[in-house]
Amino acid sequence: MRQNALLRSARGLAEPSTARKRDRAKVAVVAPAPAEARNDHFALRNGVRCAGVHLIVDLHAAKGLDDIDLIETTLRRCVDAAGATLLHIHLHHFQPNGVSGVAVLAESHISIHTWPDAGYAALDLFMCGKADPDRCIPVLRAAFKAARVEVNELLRGKNG
Repeated sequence: MRQNALLRSARGLAEPSTARKRDRAKVAVVAPAPAEARNDHFALRNGVRCAGVHLIVDLHAAKGLDDIDLIETTLRRCVDAAGATLLHIHLHHFQPNGVSGVAVLAESHISIHTWPDAGYAALDLFMCGKADPDRCIPVLRAAFKAARVEVNELLRGKNG
């Protein structure tokens, strides 16, 4: 009998078939593991448990912002400095200038967008687990010779 015919029949689903009459094993209810025992890769920042630390970084009066090789090397150095795991880097060089790209990490990502004519770059450094995005700041400052670096911090998924 086709499935549609069964649903239209008088019997319908009100009377379960024998295929539905099987003994179900009892399921034990287990208490969740304490937060410190979970392997969910959450971060701990100043005593606050969160999904990750997200730094919004602005580089001002920076140099080398159109040099795609410098940008890739710097992203790789940031990954190493932060103790993160690099999965993939993708960079795009715009014409006449500027670069946008992302380093995809096991711990999240680092993204960059540059405006060489303005000497400005915008970066997102988002990392979870034990990776430390703060360690990227000196790497970025040195690589791009930024006169001013602004950093804003967001703790994502607090109390998760």
